[in-house]
Amino acid sequence: MKQKIRIGVLGGGRGFSLAQFCEQSDIAELVAVCDNDPRCLNGLREHFGGNVAYYDDFDAFLVHEMDLVVLANYANAHAPFAVKALKAGKNVLSELLPFQTMKEACQLADAVDASGKRYFYGENCCFMAAPKKMRQLFQSGQMGQFRYGEGEYMHDLEKDWHRHSHSDPNHWRNTMTAFFYCTHSIGPLIHISGLRPVSVTGFEAPYTEKMRRMGAKGAPFGMEIITLENGALLKSIHGVGPAEYSLWYSCLGDRGKVESERNILEGEGSGKLYMKADLVEGSEDGLFRDTDVTDELTELARGYSHGGADFCMMYRLCQSLQGDPQADYIDFYEACDMFLPGMFAYFSVLDGNRPQAIPNLRDPKERDRWRNDTRCVDPAVAGDQLLPSYSKGNPDIPQSVYDGLREKLEAFYKEEIERIK
Repeated sequence: MKQKIRIGVLGGGRGFSLAQFCEQSDIAELVAVCDNDPRCLNGLREHFGGNVAYYDDFDAFLVHEMDLVVLANYANAHAPFAVKALKAGKNVLSELLPFQTMKEACQLADAVDASGKRYFYGENCCFMAAPKKMRQLFQSGQMGQFRYGEGEYMHDLEKDWHRHSHSDPNHWRNTMTAFFYCTHSIGPLIHISGLRPVSVTGFEAPYTEKMRRMGAKGAPFGMEIITLENGALLKSIHGVGPAEYSLWYSCLGDRGKVESERNILEGEGSGKLYMKADLVEGSEDGLFRDTDVTDELTELARGYSHGGADFCMMYRLCQSLQGDPQADYIDFYEACDMFLPGMFAYFSVLDGNRPQAIPNLRDPKERDRWRNDTRCVDPAVAGDQLLPSYSKGNPDIPQSVYDGLREKLEAFYKEEIERIK
């Protein structure tokens, strides 16, 4: 029997689900967690018990013996922690997103290349049932050459935004552009096609009163039109300010079209697949609902978060660390291919919607052009290259909005305490 992968998790919020994987699988064990919030750390201790080490300092956490560090801290802060972990000789799983500036991207690329360790990217939508099957169809050649794809991740988060943003005007969710949280829509298309993006044009929706009520400074959604290395096209749309939830993918190859079910319920994952009839033996009608999107992990992942996608993602990368050459995962450079189209789509918007070439950071010489590019919305990182959250200028949101959201957040905490009692 192969040795279990020893996992340490930074960040007890999003990281809790990824830590729970170790409880529900036979391939990994949780050995350490780290969080700088005492309430969160105590909650983790109560759940996971005394066989796990608990840290409130990342440097001390990194000294612990483990095979994989899971980074589930703030989405705009992953890169520095990933670099530090790689330099400490640890394999890394970075939850969304990989970096927030091109300078960070270059530093991270250098660290990945120099470390000899593995960098995994946690784009869990790639491991939902339908996108997984779509990738198999294209990678096996059954669909012919990839020609066109659409991805959609529209998530109405107003109801719970006070929790997601901590009701803090400077939280990354309140300051991010419409293009920052882009890999749920772009990522599966890149993974399905296996192709590198080479250029992108971005389009930004107008700012809305709903976003103001949420305390968010970015547009409600953004859209990318992406050209891939073989000339194929992608359309991606994503945002946190639409009227309903939608997670959907559609891909066209030389032999036909395949797409996932639309308007699924939040948290179910993308579990049904529709294919062109001539791709399915014995089918004569126009479209065929392919119910066979399962694999050997489906039952193991049933009931797990994000439609089982978190479980499948973690299981596959653990298999890879155990030496399975067939295990599917997303490496650093594919993570760049998923995220850079969103980053450069916003640069496109700021440049009058002109197309932008997407760098290929696999080439060390290409990195030299971008090593001093700190363009982002984070003043602590951007310096004099600070960008607005909304292309036409940051909206004026009164403090009273955040005060009201803070009251909702405190009420939520009280309800949670009573529920636990």
